[in-house]
Amino acid sequence: MPMPDSYLEYPARRYGMDHDRYEWSDMFQRKPIVWPNGARIALSIVTHVQYFPLDMPSKPFKAPGALSMPYPDFRYYTNRDYGNRVGIYRVLKLLGDKGLKTSVAINGIIAKRYPALIKAVIDGGHEIVAHGLDMGKVHHSSLGEDEEQAIIAEALALLRQESGQKVEGWLSPGRAQGFNTPDILAKNGVTYGLDWANDDLPYEMKTSHGPLLAMPMAYETDDRVVADEYFQSEADWVQQVKDRFDVLYRESADYGGRVMSLPLHSWVSGMPYRIEYLREALDYIVSHDGVWNAPAGEIANAFRDQG
Repeated sequence: MPMPDSYLEYPARRYGMDHDRYEWSDMFQRKPIVWPNGARIALSIVTHVQYFPLDMPSKPFKAPGALSMPYPDFRYYTNRDYGNRVGIYRVLKLLGDKGLKTSVAINGIIAKRYPALIKAVIDGGHEIVAHGLDMGKVHHSSLGEDEEQAIIAEALALLRQESGQKVEGWLSPGRAQGFNTPDILAKNGVTYGLDWANDDLPYEMKTSHGPLLAMPMAYETDDRVVADEYFQSEADWVQQVKDRFDVLYRESADYGGRVMSLPLHSWVSGMPYRIEYLREALDYIVSHDGVWNAPAGEIANAFRDQG
């Protein structure tokens, strides 16, 4: 049966990029970035803290890491919830031991369900990034604008009220967005996002409510991606993180500052047999001169200050 002609209709299809959110740019031709105190690398650690509902929907798609067994899937539900009961505290302790201040991307519903977790993040001196409402509410192009607005507004309100922070950063569940997502985020006071994985430096995106800064967020060296999608070992992950850092550090000598993004998941790196691999990766990075560690929002502000 032939497909209808409408299947190939796409109003944004044209030569170049299929959107007008930002201009294409060669990173190696840009004006060099100078981080505070002349640092060569801005280390941006973002730990995902996620709530996967036991009855999470499967349509239009499930976020990565979603429950996959027949309902009720207690096997994966409790495995993911390990990150909220144990893993996040293990990661926070390690970060505290290293004196590292980072960002923690948290589902909004956690502020209501586990307020003690929010307090532990705040007490550790970390920045909270909104990570949607929960992992069952993904953003997509078929989501009505009013419905998406309600989800984003609720997630931000819960986290802002419980944390006392402005919460100006955003990471969508599964990094999924619809065509309207950036506009709605900017409308709700979000100033930077972590969904787009196409650069090693921040860049400005256009929205109908003003600019939104896209912050670097690695995908291939995300701890969950390496373990659950590439099926590679923890030792492989450490080596990949080191290799990523080495290239960025070397480039920074000739082209200016870079951002070393290190995405973590509390239910992945917070496991007992993985935490020492995280320690090894962190020790390697911070052993180099010219590494400035800061939450993503602080890195975003330092970038904006340079005009």
